[in-house]
Order: sequence, then structure tokens, then C-alpha cells
Amino acid sequence: MSNPPQIDQVAERVERLLVRYEELQRTNTLLSEQVHALSQERDSLKSRLSAARARVDALLQRLPEATPNQAHKGTE
Repeated sequence: MSNPPQIDQVAERVERLLVRYEELQRTNTLLSEQVHALSQERDSLKSRLSAARARVDALLQRLPEATPNQAHKGTE
């Protein structure tokens, strides 16, 4: 009668696999939440960078044009 122990072994293995599956599902959910949060943070940082670039470009536009003589005045 080696059949009942074999069934018990299979049942035990199935139980372990189910526990592992549930652990992996929880891990996957947490990782998906992290990816979503990091994607939002990345998008926010990209937006802030774009706004900062626009401000810098606007400031550069307001600077007077430097003539060749003005460019060398600081080195004399």
C-alpha cells in the first residue's frame, strides 16, 4: 500500500506550491505598485525639468547679445 503515502506527498507538494504561488502574487502586486509609483515620480520629474528648462530658456532670451569686444572684457 504505497499509494496513500504517495498521495500525501503529492498533496503536500501541491500545498507548498499554492503557498509559494500566493507569495509570488503578493510580491508581484507590491512590485507593480512600486513601478506605478516610480513611473508617476519619473513623469513628475520630467515635467519639473521641462518647466525649469523653459525658465532657463526665457532667462537666456532676456540676456543682451554679447559682441566680440564684450566677450573679452572680463578677461582683461
